Amino acid sequence: MTISRCRTLGGLAFSILAATAAFPRRARAQPHPHPTPAKQPADTIKIAGMADHAMSGEMDENMMKHMELTPLRPPTHADSVRATKLAAEIKRAIAKYEDTSAAVADGYTMFLPNLKAQQVYHFTNGRHAIGEAFRFDAAKPTSVLYKRGTDGKLRLVGAMYTMPKGAKLSRLDDRIPLSVARWHKHVNWCMPKKEEPARWIEHKNGKPVFGPASPIATKAECDTVQGDFHPNLFGWMIHANVYEGSDLATIFGDGHHGGGRPDSK
Repeated sequence: MTISRCRTLGGLAFSILAATAAFPRRARAQPHPHPTPAKQPADTIKIAGMADHAMSGEMDENMMKHMELTPLRPPTHADSVRATKLAAEIKRAIAKYEDTSAAVADGYTMFLPNLKAQQVYHFTNGRHAIGEAFRFDAAKPTSVLYKRGTDGKLRLVGAMYTMPKGAKLSRLDDRIPLSVARWHKHVNWCMPKKEEPARWIEHKNGKPVFGPASPIATKAECDTVQGDFHPNLFGWMIHANVYEGSDLATIFGDGHHGGGRPDSK
């Protein structure tokens, strides 16, 4: 199965995931934002990045089963002011990464470099990801985000920040107000057993059996297909698209839930 044969976002996700087995081991061993990285399997870390990549566009009903968002909160003027100031701070802090070579020089590595048609290109720094568990530094995001322009060049659009999956909502709100932006986690994944990577491409009734586009979202359902169930793949993530406009809904909208405002559809 090749990337060119993938006609939908779900198909793209599974083509990517199926290819994981062929990645060199050194490409898999990337750090992550949980404070005890040595305890997390490298494959899980890699798939977490794939999850965020695959689910960065429009999402259907099945894909939403695999996404957890922070609860809705009513907007406040104080939060809007704080978020606006934060967006400006982030924009200034990552301006130096307008050229991808600067990001690479600072230890960021392009995710899935062989996949040319990505909606959002993630350049990730593992050391910064670990540090994010303990502090927020606008200048040290987990990932720097780019989109490909009409001229074929990668254009800086923003950054992704992360927190451990057990982080309290109050800690998330301290970093970016929850009335303005909704953090997300990738949850309830059914995956093939580690020794059966070829099963990633399985379909049933026109839907993928495994991964972010699968209708399977419970352990019981996953057990019926002899898969491994993962209730939480990774920690909290949030995109700040500070070079996409000045509106907060655009800045903190990453496609996972239709926009930055909590009540957007």
